[in-house]
Amino acid sequence: MSIFSGDIDDRSSSVANLLNLDKNSDIVQRNISVGGRRAVFFTVDGLLDSDLSEQVLECLSIIDKDDMPEDLQGLLDKCIPYADAKLVSDEEGFISSVLSGVSCIVIDGYKDIMTMDLRKFPSRTVAEPNKDKVLRGSRDGFIESILPNIALIRRRIRDVNLIFEMQKAGKASRTDIAVAYIKGRVNDSIVRKVIDKINSMEVDSLTLNQESLAELLCPGHWFNPFPKFKYTERPDSAAACLLEGSVVILVDNSPSVMIIPTSLFDIIEDANDYYFPPITGTYLRLTRMTTNLVALLITPIFLLLIENPEWVPKSLEFILIEDDINVNPLIQFLILELAVDGLKMASVNTPSMLSTPLSVVAAIVFGDYTVQSGWFNSEIMLYMAFVAVANYTQSNMELGYALKFSRIMLLILTEFFGAWGFAAGAIVIALSLLFNKTFAGKGYLYPLIPFNAIQLMKRFCRVSITTNEKLNNSTGK
Repeated sequence: MSIFSGDIDDRSSSVANLLNLDKNSDIVQRNISVGGRRAVFFTVDGLLDSDLSEQVLECLSIIDKDDMPEDLQGLLDKCIPYADAKLVSDEEGFISSVLSGVSCIVIDGYKDIMTMDLRKFPSRTVAEPNKDKVLRGSRDGFIESILPNIALIRRRIRDVNLIFEMQKAGKASRTDIAVAYIKGRVNDSIVRKVIDKINSMEVDSLTLNQESLAELLCPGHWFNPFPKFKYTERPDSAAACLLEGSVVILVDNSPSVMIIPTSLFDIIEDANDYYFPPITGTYLRLTRMTTNLVALLITPIFLLLIENPEWVPKSLEFILIEDDINVNPLIQFLILELAVDGLKMASVNTPSMLSTPLSVVAAIVFGDYTVQSGWFNSEIMLYMAFVAVANYTQSNMELGYALKFSRIMLLILTEFFGAWGFAAGAIVIALSLLFNKTFAGKGYLYPLIPFNAIQLMKRFCRVSITTNEKLNNSTGK
């Protein structure tokens, strides 16, 4: 028996069998009356706004029998004061609606099924993200519900050309995905490519939310650690990227958004750069770039100089290790690389009330006792401490681990092959950046490769709004 044919009892029974209501405790079925006709109300209990549903059901109950039109669309237009109400006429649409929390009403005598969005999502308050913090600027951040996230962007861009195309992915999860872009500023081929990719996905569910989506959008090339997407938990950053012609992808149950296309220079950018005057923003940006570059090269270069002390000028001989070396420097560096990540994971899982004393203990053990015991040399501890702190100068965790993996590769090659190994490692890193194509196919090192002088200057220097507008007009962007 179909849910769209037969009397109300048969249709109600068909819906009950379709949704396994005898076993599902969270799906509510309630018999009501609409204009003197029998009706059945279906919804997910945990997603229902009880106050709003009470008002809507009260409105339905007072509809007079003589006011009932011949078709359900007429009932929506004439008697339903709630704005977000529509009809579904296929089983797939009904299942998708009711399981996503939309309330569905089957009314006797009408073939179609009426749906009303009476959802109230369980979510936390809009607060500043723990990772993407700014010294000055807005303090709101995305949450796990997709509709409030869309509203946070719409609040900042009141443009009729701002489009949010809703898609679904996952046979079981039916995860909501919103593809956001500004018509007229975005490359239409990129938008079509994103939507076609999402529609063609053969996956049961997006178990890991955006990470699952990223792996499906850009499969393969797992061996290249440099990130292909930019993520942010800040609505202001997402809005700025939309205005620059990017595509922003929002995934339900995820407090961050995915931005494409992106390049290495886009990933390095930070919101703090734009909340300060141009000269300060430029200083912050150059400091962050320099710190990341030094964090990548400082330990391999130090290892290279240890093995070739004759290369060190007399004025810099103090950088060499003066104490006895009991453990190979490479082994010391690798152990400390693992120890830093171990401390990160420990801090994540440590109860907040114990984080301070455990941090003190870790600092004493790793900072003093390990040197005294002879396992580590103080110079190596110093450089690794700098590397550990430098990883937090930029907010992109994927880029931080890409730099870590590249640094470890440089250390190993330098240890076994000396200067030639260091040069080979640097070439491998350069090739990894050069051939790491973005989702749109644009060079990962754009605007360096392919070269665009004006855009490259904007990546290194924070320009004022008026200057930026002039540069965009001169380049047609």
